[in-house]
Amino acid sequence: MAPQERYGKDSFELSFELFPPKTAESEAMLWQTVDELMGFEPTLITCTYGAGGSTQTKTLEVLNGVHVRHPSVAIASHLTCVGSTTDQLREYLRKAEKTGVSAIVALRGDPPQGETAFTPVANGLHYAVELVNLIKQEFPQLRILVAGYPETHQEAVSTDADLQFLKQKCDAGSDTVVTQLFYDNADFFRFRERCLAIGITQSIIPGLMPVTNFKQIQRIANLCKARLPSYFTNALEKAGDDADAQFEVGVEYAAKQAEELISQGVPGMHLYVLNKSPATIRVLEQVGMTRP
Repeated sequence: MAPQERYGKDSFELSFELFPPKTAESEAMLWQTVDELMGFEPTLITCTYGAGGSTQTKTLEVLNGVHVRHPSVAIASHLTCVGSTTDQLREYLRKAEKTGVSAIVALRGDPPQGETAFTPVANGLHYAVELVNLIKQEFPQLRILVAGYPETHQEAVSTDADLQFLKQKCDAGSDTVVTQLFYDNADFFRFRERCLAIGITQSIIPGLMPVTNFKQIQRIANLCKARLPSYFTNALEKAGDDADAQFEVGVEYAAKQAEELISQGVPGMHLYVLNKSPATIRVLEQVGMTRP
C-alpha cells in the first residue's frame, strides 16, 4: 500500500537516503537495498555527495542506476559548497540534470576532515542560501530541499539565529525542509512550532535513522550533536554485545518514533538507511506500510 493511501494524504513523501559505495561488495548490497525498499513505493531517493573527490561522480552513478532500474521514482542529489567554485557547481548541476536528477538537497557542507571551520574556495559559495539562490535562478526546473536542525545546528550561535538562516533558505526558493536525525520527537515538535511561528510554511519532513549498532550511532550522534535519550541508551546498554538484541531495540524505538510523528500529521518521512534495508523494512512494516 502506497504511503499516501495508507495515511489518507495526497502527498505523503517517503524518501530514502543512500551514500556512494566504496567497494564492489558494498555496491552489491546497495542495489539489493534499493530493490527491496522500492516495494514501499517511495517518492524520492537521495544520494549524498562528497566534495572534492571521486565520490561526486559516484553520486551521479548511483542515482543513474536508480533511475535506470526504477524510472518511476524521483532522484535527488545532495550538493554542498565545499571545495567547489560557483562554475564547478553549475557544471555539476548540468550533469545532474542530464542524469535525470529532478531535485537537489542544497547544503553548505561540513568542513573537510581535520579542519574545524568552513572556508569557501576562491570564487566559491559561503552559505547554503547562496546555493539555493543559484539553483533557483539558473536551474529553476530543479526542486530544492534544505536541511533543518531540530536540536539546532552545532555551529549556530543560537536557536533563533539558526531558524532565521533556515527561513532565508526557504524564502530563497526551497520547497521542503528535511531534518537532521533526532531521537526525541519532542525536539522535532518544538522545531516545527518555531518554524511556523516565524513564517516557514514549507513541508517539514522528519529524518529518522533506525539504530542497528549502539557504538555506531554513538559516533554518528556525536558528530551531528544529536541527543540520545537516557531511556533509549539504557535499553541499548542492556542489550550488551548482542547484535540481534541491539537491532530489535533500535527497530522498536524507531517504529514508535515514526508512529507518533505520523499521528501528529507529518507530511512524510526521510529515512537514513545506511545502504541497508532490514531495519528500515521492519520499521515501515510496523507502522503499517506493506510491500506489494
